Amino acid sequence: MQTDTMRRWVLVPRAGGGHELVLRVVAIPEPGPGQIRVRVHTAAINFRDLLVRDGRYGSAAAPELVPLSDGAGVVDAIGAGVTSWAAGDRVVSVYFQGWADGDPSSGKGLGLGSGTENGMLAEYVILPADRVTVAPGTLSLTEAATLPCSGLTAWTALHGNRPYGARTLGPGDTVMVLGTGGVSLFAAQLALASGAQVWATTGDAGKRERLSNLGIAGVVDHTEVEAWGERVFAATGGAQIVVNAVGGRSMDQALAAVAYGGEIAYLGLFDFVSTPPDLLTLMDKAASIRGVAVGSAAAQDDLVAAVDRLGVRPVIDQVVDFTDAPDAYERHLAKGVLGKVVIEMDTAR
Repeated sequence: MQTDTMRRWVLVPRAGGGHELVLRVVAIPEPGPGQIRVRVHTAAINFRDLLVRDGRYGSAAAPELVPLSDGAGVVDAIGAGVTSWAAGDRVVSVYFQGWADGDPSSGKGLGLGSGTENGMLAEYVILPADRVTVAPGTLSLTEAATLPCSGLTAWTALHGNRPYGARTLGPGDTVMVLGTGGVSLFAAQLALASGAQVWATTGDAGKRERLSNLGIAGVVDHTEVEAWGERVFAATGGAQIVVNAVGGRSMDQALAAVAYGGEIAYLGLFDFVSTPPDLLTLMDKAASIRGVAVGSAAAQDDLVAAVDRLGVRPVIDQVVDFTDAPDAYERHLAKGVLGKVVIEMDTAR
């Protein structure tokens, strides 16, 4: 039965640093001019959300911050002046503010669910009308909720920012993905759907067969093979794109794996190093290293169209109930996780 209140999780500062998740019951908000209200169906966790919780992501969070950047739901109320959406539209959140298209600007902030921007871990959220895109028609809302951060970052890692360059992935190309996190899995799936060969690294022997079942041609255990980049180069002639979602310590082997004239898409918040990469190999291969910062709203529209066209379905490790949201954070870090951990709301009430 519909009521005038809703539930939302908030991050509250705790003594000693970081934040704890607290469940609140509050009034259902009304959209103002230029805003929409979304009845959230599912929210998804990314590694950055754990950094936000622990106080290690950018500036300090607001006194009570609704976390999570990624979510999908249905528009259920519209503010004055909004003509781009109608009640009943299926939508997914947009990570950054003010990044409509092209290259990013310094004013894009840190993304939903961080700083002072409330995120998606609530039964209803108020967003600017340009802070959502249409959800893929081929995906459930639970699947669609995984797109805004991991999915779009993977898309940008493979294609760059709009307007895209002349290079397109297809048969005969090789893509190397480092690790098995959300971005790497999305990049592998998108590359495979485009016809490219994909190689991957993992430190978890239990994931090798599961990765092979996705269609990945070769899986190298980086804990057993120190020079894994050299092995991949010897087997493939080099990857046209290496998606480095694990950090700076892997850059030299990424350079060993990349093809002549290839590119390393660099992203991720796992480790940073102050020493420079192997610049001689970078020069010798005439390769490039490109930073990746999620992507624009227009690029998300392109991703949605590609997901529908190519039949890509996100890998979901576990669906957690809204009331168990704190457990979902811990599940994200659990050994053996392959795919996204998502939180489903029960808004039928």
